[in-house]
Amino acid sequence: MQEICFAIPCYNAAQTLAGVAAEIRAICARQGWRYRLILVNDGSCDATWPLICELAAADPCVHGIDLARNVGQARARMAALPWLRGHIAVFLDDDGQHPVEAVDQLVAKVEEGYDLVFADFSQKQHSGFRRLASRLNGRLLELTGAKPPGVRLSSFFALSPLAVEQLQHYDSPFPSFTSYIMQCTDRVADVPLPHRPRAAGRSGYTFGKLFSQWLTGFTNFSVVPLRLASALGALIAAAGFLYGLVLVIRKLCLPHIVAGYTSIMAVLLLVGGLLMLMLGLVGEYLGRLYMTASRQPVYVVRREAGAPQGAAEENAAVQNGRQSEAPEGDV
Repeated sequence: MQEICFAIPCYNAAQTLAGVAAEIRAICARQGWRYRLILVNDGSCDATWPLICELAAADPCVHGIDLARNVGQARARMAALPWLRGHIAVFLDDDGQHPVEAVDQLVAKVEEGYDLVFADFSQKQHSGFRRLASRLNGRLLELTGAKPPGVRLSSFFALSPLAVEQLQHYDSPFPSFTSYIMQCTDRVADVPLPHRPRAAGRSGYTFGKLFSQWLTGFTNFSVVPLRLASALGALIAAAGFLYGLVLVIRKLCLPHIVAGYTSIMAVLLLVGGLLMLMLGLVGEYLGRLYMTASRQPVYVVRREAGAPQGAAEENAAVQNGRQSEAPEGDV
């Protein structure tokens, strides 16, 4: 019998999580799947953790993980990884917007041989700002080569056992799940699915969080931004040389014309701003290297609830494997 592992990062989901869990149980019963449901409480401020404990107590296939602080959706997904080894894994959100009844389409696509399958929501039930940010993020990831052209990204996706295994080796304080997998395999696809309206509450994504997510995907697996900065610098230097040449010729031919300071100040401000932008981009890369080298923790688990049978042994094996890979001298 096929076993499917579902993982849900949860943040202030007390009103919607029970319904999502019930939908997962229903689709698994209909398909004849064994399942494991991993619920990661990402520092919620409401009754999400008590609800997770109730679900874990009522269903031995549910396992709850309570993180010590809010670390964001990408890191919360990392906390679920040790419990997903060896099976097809499905990640989805806690707000009820993802059509769980159609998860068999994602699973079927993985069984065809794909390693990463996204739900393609052509009509997302999000705000106009968030839809625009998602489209922009997709275009920029295509530009850097972090995403195949034509594939739509979403937070509802399925992973093959191979992809899950590769993610076990992914250890970064700036995780970008899907971009990492797309560096490991080119077997990526999407499946058109409808997007539901949000069942309750509102999205926790702010402009700052969206920008941070975009910056991580833009810089994690590519040096294209640095090359673009170099090309832009060369272009501005060439334009400055030509402009200087024009000024010299004009001065020789028309000595009575006095050059204005307005254009000079405008050029100085433009070039100065671009220089600061480029320095900031280089600093971003250096800062991420430093924080990765300092082994900043990705997440810290405060407590767990309802470990499924055999899961504790798998988790211990994964954690021991990671510790054995630590450089000598680390504690």
